[in-house]
Amino acid sequence: MYLVVFRSRKHAGIDGNAYAAQANTMETLACQQQGFISFKSYAADDGETVAISEWMDEASARAWGRVADHAAAQADGRTHWYAEYTLFACGNPRIHRFP
Repeated sequence: MYLVVFRSRKHAGIDGNAYAAQANTMETLACQQQGFISFKSYAADDGETVAISEWMDEASARAWGRVADHAAAQADGRTHWYAEYTLFACGNPRIHRFP
């Protein structure tokens, strides 16, 4: 498994509907990619958001980063949506489960 965690803060005053539409499109497209396992996103009360995606392997996650529509959305994020972000990625994360 390969895990990608994306923490971000959006600029104040962005077009929330346009952002949500692009985010929904990207989620739908990601789900169609080979090696995709899951995606979840969460928003904190202080405005920070966290998106977590799971992939079969690093190659699958990196291939998603090179999909043209996703690359364009990433550029939009840097230009329009995000005031800041941090991306964490790791292979073979240590996993503990409680049933």
